[in-house]
Amino acid sequence: MTFWQPDPTFYPSPAMAMQAPPEKLAYVAMLNPGTNGPPDGIGVVDVEPGSATYGKLVGRVDMPEPANELHHFGWNACSACLCPYAPHPHVERRYLIVPGISSSRIYVIDTKSRARRPEIVKVIPPETVIKRTGYSSPHTVHCGPDGIYLSALGSASGDGPGGIFIMDPESFEVLGKWEIDRGPQNLAYDFWWHLGHDTMITSEWGTPNMVRDGVNPDILLKGGYGHQMHIWDFRRRCHLQALDLGAEQQMVLELRPAHDPTRAYGFAGVVVSLKDLSSSVWLWHRLEGSWRVQKVIEIPAQPAPEEKLPALLKGFKAVPPLLTDINLSLDDRFLYLSCWGTGEFQQYDVSDPFHPKQTGSVDIGGIVRRVAHPKNPQKPLNGGPQMVEVSRDGRRVYFTNALYSPWDAQFYPDGLRSWLVKLNVSPQGGMEFDRDFFLEFGDLRAHQVRLEGGDASSDSYCYA
Repeated sequence: MTFWQPDPTFYPSPAMAMQAPPEKLAYVAMLNPGTNGPPDGIGVVDVEPGSATYGKLVGRVDMPEPANELHHFGWNACSACLCPYAPHPHVERRYLIVPGISSSRIYVIDTKSRARRPEIVKVIPPETVIKRTGYSSPHTVHCGPDGIYLSALGSASGDGPGGIFIMDPESFEVLGKWEIDRGPQNLAYDFWWHLGHDTMITSEWGTPNMVRDGVNPDILLKGGYGHQMHIWDFRRRCHLQALDLGAEQQMVLELRPAHDPTRAYGFAGVVVSLKDLSSSVWLWHRLEGSWRVQKVIEIPAQPAPEEKLPALLKGFKAVPPLLTDINLSLDDRFLYLSCWGTGEFQQYDVSDPFHPKQTGSVDIGGIVRRVAHPKNPQKPLNGGPQMVEVSRDGRRVYFTNALYSPWDAQFYPDGLRSWLVKLNVSPQGGMEFDRDFFLEFGDLRAHQVRLEGGDASSDSYCYA
């Protein structure tokens, strides 16, 4: 007798996922910021130590249309499909769902038949996304228990509101807008959930019209970018509570909830404070039936000579950290912070989430410092730690250095040259560069990284 079996890369709990075999391949979003040169694509990188092509690009799939600004792609299915109420327990982790925030186009890419030569099997045009959801600029993809969830930055006009929409995990049809009652929510960016508490969390950046031409100083100095988080009833799809961090806290971006579904807390990264240019991490948590938020990490700006600063920062005579990404290991122990402005990458022990302790730091690139990689210590690098991904066992960390083309040009006006690096992590804390792993991308810019079989930000779990 033949039995259906769940995908072997799906795990009931984060503890079981940490026992998964190491990844051998990584998928990387590669975008062309101009109108000439190679097309946008998804690159395939060999990450298996000892391989003859270790640390090299071994495959790619090119996008047939230009100017997509590929962003935070994800899998069609993951461990959330093992939740007791999931209607699709026998789907497989096979397809990458790749959105373009500039084109509002979505690509569906098959990685199973040829893992090193993935192929596009469906293209969802922007007209379909807009018609069925009312949204534009799809940004982030997460595989949920009942479908593929995507955030979108704005409406068809490029203004607000932004929000969430759903795709079918098997047909890849765009089903429609997720929200039934959005309450006061207008700006959108990231989203995640606490499956054990039937709760969704969303964050705020800005509408497409607010971000597509770069940081707008008028909007920024008036506190007009996102400074709230929103709490939602996941099953009822309705807004419950807004958590306002204060208008001085500009751009509440990445959200990382605890992976253990019994834990009702998580971390949010804030790009910049109008008070002192610092960046910060905030802890949201549940207390006496409602949700609270408090600052738990602050990263100060660094003084810098005016002549070394881009035009946007000259008057401040300092480099802001620009915390643009964070990630949390599957055991909920280590939190990683990407400081794209200063070029510092930090590790914190968050075993006590209310009192994080810094346990590691490395430097590379940066607006002023231009720190080199150990593989070529004489070559200054620009860009800084940006999109970060952590292996399921927590022993390896990968990050790239490109943020968003219009913003890259403002903060690195000499022309950002893109790279991907890898760190090896000690189980007790601390990390160091893999000196043999440094991949440059030429005329393309590398953004989101996804690891074969899953990683620390690809899956969610219903069991502890």
